[in-house]
Amino acid sequence: MPARTAPTERQKRLGSELRKMRMSAGMTAEFAAGLLGVDRGKISHIELGVRAISADRLRTLACNCECTDERYVEALTEMVQPRTRGWWERYRGTLPQGLLDIAELEAYAVRMRAAYSMHVPGLLQTSDHALAVFRVVIPKLPEREVALRLAHRVERQQVLEGDNPTRFVAIVHEAALRMQFGGRDVARAQLEHLLKKSEQGNVTLLVIPFEAGAFPGAGQTVLYAEGPVSQLDTAQIDTSHGPEFLHADMQLTKYRAHLDWMENIALAPEASRDFIRTIARQL
Repeated sequence: MPARTAPTERQKRLGSELRKMRMSAGMTAEFAAGLLGVDRGKISHIELGVRAISADRLRTLACNCECTDERYVEALTEMVQPRTRGWWERYRGTLPQGLLDIAELEAYAVRMRAAYSMHVPGLLQTSDHALAVFRVVIPKLPEREVALRLAHRVERQQVLEGDNPTRFVAIVHEAALRMQFGGRDVARAQLEHLLKKSEQGNVTLLVIPFEAGAFPGAGQTVLYAEGPVSQLDTAQIDTSHGPEFLHADMQLTKYRAHLDWMENIALAPEASRDFIRTIARQL
């Protein structure tokens, strides 16, 4: 199988976990190469996500690294081959890799928590709101690019629909609710859409009012995607140059604490809906 020229974030994560497993066991790359019957360079490529590894070889490596966590090993094995070709692959070559990686992360998440201070969560945005956001990018995006990003965003939102929708906890600050992206009418429609989505059984919408005061990570957008086992959780951070994906133990601990703090100071779900209704009436 040829080397990948641009491994996805999920493929790189699998390689990173395999390296972590090997290093924790004190196994050298040379020993791993001999164990799996490949040359030394391929071990590095596997751990970078550039080359694939078979499920059998993964299990052989886990066994010889004395990894006894069967759920973890099985979760890694499932990462070797995706269930199906992801819909986001249709956008490869037309949209930035980071946007495709976000869609892939969401598609495989068991549960998601997200916190937004200045924006409405992308998974809960109306098309008009999203268009308004895409049209204030610097440098300005051509209309074809705007249309592609909008289509991609709409498809991303399907993860919250269907027979087995992903559970999603969205923590939104009052500032984000009062931002009038696209003008008053678009903002009002967006708030009404939030109210509708918050009634879904898999969606929990929590509002942090101004009066709640300070909290850690204020101003930062974070998505915390839970994997099938906690070792495979991922925190995704938005930056001006694109998304960053974090999965070191200390990083995950920090962002779980951030989100726990924010949930604790946020209004309860029904009180959050009442709060949104009040803001909508004021528009």
